[in-house]
Amino acid sequence: MIAYLSGKIVLKADNFVILDVNGIGYEVFLSEASMEKAPEQSSDFKCFCYLEANERAMKLFGFLTFEELELFKVIRNIQGAGPKAALEISAIGSLGKIKEMMEKGNIGFLNNIPGIGPKKAQKIILELSGQIKNIGAMSKKEKDLLESDEAYLALIKLGFSREKAQKALLELPKGIKDNQERIKLALQILGK
Repeated sequence: MIAYLSGKIVLKADNFVILDVNGIGYEVFLSEASMEKAPEQSSDFKCFCYLEANERAMKLFGFLTFEELELFKVIRNIQGAGPKAALEISAIGSLGKIKEMMEKGNIGFLNNIPGIGPKKAQKIILELSGQIKNIGAMSKKEKDLLESDEAYLALIKLGFSREKAQKALLELPKGIKDNQERIKLALQILGK
């Protein structure tokens, strides 16, 4: 999977850039907010990426920060949220920022996103609120332990979101210490 690109912008269009990385041109779709922040043609550009492949096409989505990429993955896992909507929502930044907005009573942050009607917005907010409850639930010590956990890092490298990897590993019996066994069992949980 392509997770990160760094190169020169060859072309900047309405919703994508073509990025020259060592002589290979990548079409990278960006949110409106990211397009505004992206430098002009012939400039250096770096972005985190998510490659989505289906029977009709392969598309590469770009993000200015890793948090935006993580948020995109969370939203793509919500049934009915397409890649274009997820890309625009990801420009908000992170689940933490969405949590702040919701705590302040701003639940209309999805109103201006194309392809998101009131019913879909309600569903997305409901699903995100479930994800948000887990934010801050872990202590700093637990987070540090998780960040050095080989099984956790392997699941992240396989493309699972931090939240899903964490949830799967927390479901494992505590007696299993072998990392390969933990990864295997976590993948079974994630495959359900």
